[in-house]
Amino acid sequence: MKSNKDILEEILNKLDNMTYISPSDIPNIELYMDQVTTFMDEHLKANKRNSEDKILTKTMINNYTKNRLLPPPAKKKYSRQHLLLLIFIYYYKSLLSFADIENILKPIIQDYFFAKNNPDISLNEIYRQIMELNIDNLTDIKKDLIAKFDKAQNTFKGAACKSHEQLVLFSFTSELLFDIYLKKRIVERISEYLSDDEEHTKK
Repeated sequence: MKSNKDILEEILNKLDNMTYISPSDIPNIELYMDQVTTFMDEHLKANKRNSEDKILTKTMINNYTKNRLLPPPAKKKYSRQHLLLLIFIYYYKSLLSFADIENILKPIIQDYFFAKNNPDISLNEIYRQIMELNIDNLTDIKKDLIAKFDKAQNTFKGAACKSHEQLVLFSFTSELLFDIYLKKRIVERISEYLSDDEEHTKK
């Protein structure tokens, strides 16, 4: 059986092996749906939990369009802008409802998807900067994981050796889940603010 330290080491290694889609990897040509799903699966396959998992399917894409997370394709072809939004959706969908994702992406779609020649900034540049920010944050995330693990090690010190390992792992897991819970609630509040702000703008 793996020790808690072995588990932490595997988690940190997994973070190092997470893949991101570079802006330079995203084709500048329009793609059919099959090509979109193949592209996403190929570039994010290292992030799968199980090898048989699908990163993106036709049904998912249709649902995103139906729920206004993604603008419809032009003549069944998806542009570079579509791919950029699909990557954002990929990261958001495991934590947020479609309504929250719509609220978060709506201003970006309105100002930068259709206005491809926006003089201020392009959707491609937005994606590049966001991805660079997230990659830069990876070091801090790893430090935070180690700090949480070290704090968990100080819990349940009176327990027997086997019980202590089990309870420390539970403490560590609970720390992570509470952190996720709080940040999810913060993002949901931002989504509500964006929705309220849009309703106020309409009046």
